[in-house]
Amino acid sequence: MDRSIVLSLALALASLLVGVVSARDWNILNQLKGLGSLSSSQNGIVSSGLSTNLKRYCESWRINVEVHNIRNFDVVPQECVSHVKKYMTSSQYEDDVERAVDEVILHFGSMCCTKSKCDGMDAWIFDIDDTLLSTIPYHENNGFFGGEKLNSTKFEDWMRKRKAPPLPHMVKLYQDIRERGIKIFLVSSRKEYLRSATVDNLIQAGYYGWSNLILRGVEDEHKEVKQYMSEKRTWLMGLGYRVWGVMGSQWSSFAGCPLPKRTFKLPNSIYCVA
Repeated sequence: MDRSIVLSLALALASLLVGVVSARDWNILNQLKGLGSLSSSQNGIVSSGLSTNLKRYCESWRINVEVHNIRNFDVVPQECVSHVKKYMTSSQYEDDVERAVDEVILHFGSMCCTKSKCDGMDAWIFDIDDTLLSTIPYHENNGFFGGEKLNSTKFEDWMRKRKAPPLPHMVKLYQDIRERGIKIFLVSSRKEYLRSATVDNLIQAGYYGWSNLILRGVEDEHKEVKQYMSEKRTWLMGLGYRVWGVMGSQWSSFAGCPLPKRTFKLPNSIYCVA
């Protein structure tokens, strides 16, 4: 075949690929800003195509974790670790947290309780890790971002340092809930021996005035987290509290009965706690 004809066919194929990509590859993270300068060589086209497909795959994996289609995973797929890291340290992640906070505020509009009318039995439950306190610095320092199974010993040593920063927008939400006269209960899968470090870290981050901080005692250590969380909600509701909402970054924070009036899931595709 004439060399000019081959070149013309290659350019036509490249144009077709660019057209398809620009039509289908919109991404909320805005990671794909076009294929750039595609070479007319076949290798250049294939390379860009593989990169695009990997981004699609990793974003799809992350989204399916968030909507609870992918469950109980031990590690993030190695090819997606950098993608998860990029998202969890991005302004998009902060915007997504802010949107969840906005939805909580809207939920308050359906409540009958105001500070002057509350009877003291309206309650809200927060998880702690990656809900009130961020573990992102731990993952940044260790370079894992889900690429290796979470080492609980190292993770707890980091917790003892009391250096976890607050999640974006969460201190304001926390204080807003308190000012409405709603009692706040912190229910965490952290171990009881981390109580002192947890209290210090929470106060340093701007959280105070909770009604109870519930951590896992020896009797809870062999329970699945979802069972433990469910039992604590049962206990609170058994005391007569109306739980208006539960907020956490793990689906295990909401699993089981009794159900609160609303649940609010914060993004977290680094690790799974079942």
